[in-house]
Amino acid sequence: MNIQFDGKRALVTGAGKGIGKAVTIRLAECGAEVVAVSRTQSDLDELQTINKNIKTVHLDVGNWESTKSAIESIGPIDLLVNNAAIMKPVNFGNMTEQDIDETYSINLKAIINITQIVANGMKERGKGGSIVNVSSIGSFKCTHYMGIYGSSKGAVDQLTRCMATEYGPHNIRVNAVNPTAIRTNMAADVFKEGSESGKMFTERTPLKRLGEVDEVAYPILFLLSDYASLISGIIMPIDGGMTNLF
Repeated sequence: MNIQFDGKRALVTGAGKGIGKAVTIRLAECGAEVVAVSRTQSDLDELQTINKNIKTVHLDVGNWESTKSAIESIGPIDLLVNNAAIMKPVNFGNMTEQDIDETYSINLKAIINITQIVANGMKERGKGGSIVNVSSIGSFKCTHYMGIYGSSKGAVDQLTRCMATEYGPHNIRVNAVNPTAIRTNMAADVFKEGSESGKMFTERTPLKRLGEVDEVAYPILFLLSDYASLISGIIMPIDGGMTNLF
C-alpha cells in the first residue's frame, strides 16, 4: 500500500507538537501541501525547515472569530485533521467556568468552526474530501480529574458521527481516532520513569505498552486516503486493546 496525496491540500490543527506534528510531516512526505496551524510560532518555524510542502498559520483556534477569518483565507482544503486540544486535569468540586470554556472552545467548538468552513468549500467544489477528528479513549473510559476533557472528547465522537451523516451525500468522509496515552507533551507524566499512572495504563493494555506518535499518524493517513473510501462515521480506538477490558 503506497499512500500518496500529490495535488491535495491538507490542513492540520495543533500541528506544532506531538500527534499533529507527526501527521503534518507524514502528509508532506506523501506529497500533500500541508497548512500547519499552531499557536506556538517556534514550532511552526521548525516545521517549515523540515519539508518545503509545509506552510504555516500562527493561530489560536480557541478564538472563534480570528479562526474563522484565518481559515476562510487559506483557500481550498481536501484533507482536514482536527487535532488541536488541551487537557486540564481538575476534579469535580473545583471546576471553574473558565476551565470548561477554555477546554470546550479548543476541543469542540474549534472543530465545528473549522470543519464548517472547510466542508462548505468541499461541497462547493463537488469533489468530496476527508476529515479526521482526533479524539481520545477518554471519551469512553474514565479516570480521575478528566471530567471536562473526557466529556469534550465524548462530544467530539458524537459530532463525528453527525458530521459523517450530514456530509456523506457530498462524498465527504468524517472519522475519529481515539488514542491511548501517546508519547507527547500532553502525556509526559505518564511516560516518566516510575509513573504510577503509566504503570496502570501499561498493565491494563493487552499489548503491555503505550503509544508513539507515528502509531496514530499512520492510521490517520489511511483514513484520509482513498484506501478508506467506504469508511465514514467510525470511532477508531488506537489503544493496544485497552478499551476491550472491563
